[in-house]
Amino acid sequence: MSPITATPSIPDLRPALLDALAHAEPLVLLAAGDLPGLDRPTPCDEYDLRTLLGHLLTVVERIRVVTAGGHFSEVPQVTVVPDDERADAWHAAVARLRDALPLVDLARPVTAPFGTLPAGAVLISYVGEVAVHTWDLAAAVDRRDLLDAAVAAPLLAAAMQRLPAQGRAQMPFGDVVPVADDAGAFDRLVGWFGRRPDWRP
Repeated sequence: MSPITATPSIPDLRPALLDALAHAEPLVLLAAGDLPGLDRPTPCDEYDLRTLLGHLLTVVERIRVVTAGGHFSEVPQVTVVPDDERADAWHAAVARLRDALPLVDLARPVTAPFGTLPAGAVLISYVGEVAVHTWDLAAAVDRRDLLDAAVAAPLLAAAMQRLPAQGRAQMPFGDVVPVADDAGAFDRLVGWFGRRPDWRP
């Protein structure tokens, strides 16, 4: 299958996704290497650090499966691997996705947990999910200094357009947390996703 060229209605966010994964990697490896700290809480109430890392592995695998036309349920909500194999699992999952992305047909309808959409539109949501979970990791391990606002800034408009402020009862997001207009890009992004930017363990 040949890749489809981006159109105004289907932007090609494959480079942005790879940038978001590269941005996440230092925090993933830092968190994964802290074996005694894997039980610590995270801003995701349902996940401790161990399960958040497992969910990030799921996100990477789901992007590959879903954009190839598979069903998201083929990948569990949390990917379970031995604690000392998390770094290797991350590298392997990202490598598989990187190899698959050039073949993605951006216009092809695919089914993600949040609906059936063109693959290019699904990527928009997944780039945001990777970025927000990267912030979750940074907050959990108290390394917000590793966050790059340049990753979050381009995602704000799409997040506000695609994720409504109201009617979130059936969505896996909390209510919008008000954040000052002059706050940093990551604070504004995670606030829109229902996180408290000042969260601490």
